[in-house]
Amino acid sequence: MLEPCINQAAGLQSLALQQVPRLIAVTSHGQQQGELPLLWGLCTSWVSQGLSVMVLDGHTPESPDNPGLAQWLNNPLDRQMDEGNPVSWSVIPAALGLARLSVHGLLTSPVGELFKAYAVVLVYADAESLTLLLRGSALAPLVVVPPAQAATITAYQALKQLLVNGQLRPTVANIVADANTTMPKPLSSPVQTVMNCASNHLGYRIKPVTITASARADRSQDDVTRLAMQLLESAIPLNHAPLGRVH
Repeated sequence: MLEPCINQAAGLQSLALQQVPRLIAVTSHGQQQGELPLLWGLCTSWVSQGLSVMVLDGHTPESPDNPGLAQWLNNPLDRQMDEGNPVSWSVIPAALGLARLSVHGLLTSPVGELFKAYAVVLVYADAESLTLLLRGSALAPLVVVPPAQAATITAYQALKQLLVNGQLRPTVANIVADANTTMPKPLSSPVQTVMNCASNHLGYRIKPVTITASARADRSQDDVTRLAMQLLESAIPLNHAPLGRVH
């Protein structure tokens, strides 16, 4: 039972030796109470394996008092001076910077050079923003489906936006309550509805990754670690594009 976890940990640790940051995206669809705990759990998993993580928060705009991605795009050399010892896990506001990058796409931007000291660059933004940033790429943005019924419509809308408008094939995480049983975990009603709609209306078959939500951290940690590894395996390396001011 321990072997898969050991192999996953070894894979995560090997990525710590790589110098090229890897891009991962988490899609927001109005259910942050279900998305944020998993997002933090993923970051904790990567950090515990020695991977430094930079989170670009697409919901928080930059300002002079709260600088972030936009300021670093304006003055990339200032960012280079501060990259010697990166914090293992950083979160910066990025709404304005990501909006600017969406004009030409994130993958042709200098973000890889800006954050080359980090192993993982995670973008947390809504489906429309991710569609503009990543359209046609091989990235599989994560869509989280919590057990709340309200998540059904917003999750499906986000999935449709990414799939149809972005030509992206999302990864779906299904959050279920811990039933304290050894029986296989059933799919929750919201994710089953999303699966049915995606299959019937979009011709897209979802194979959700099940994450157990439990008061005991160890009960969900294996699920989160498996998902963390899966996201890293499907992540896109951010090449070091030349630095220059992004307009």
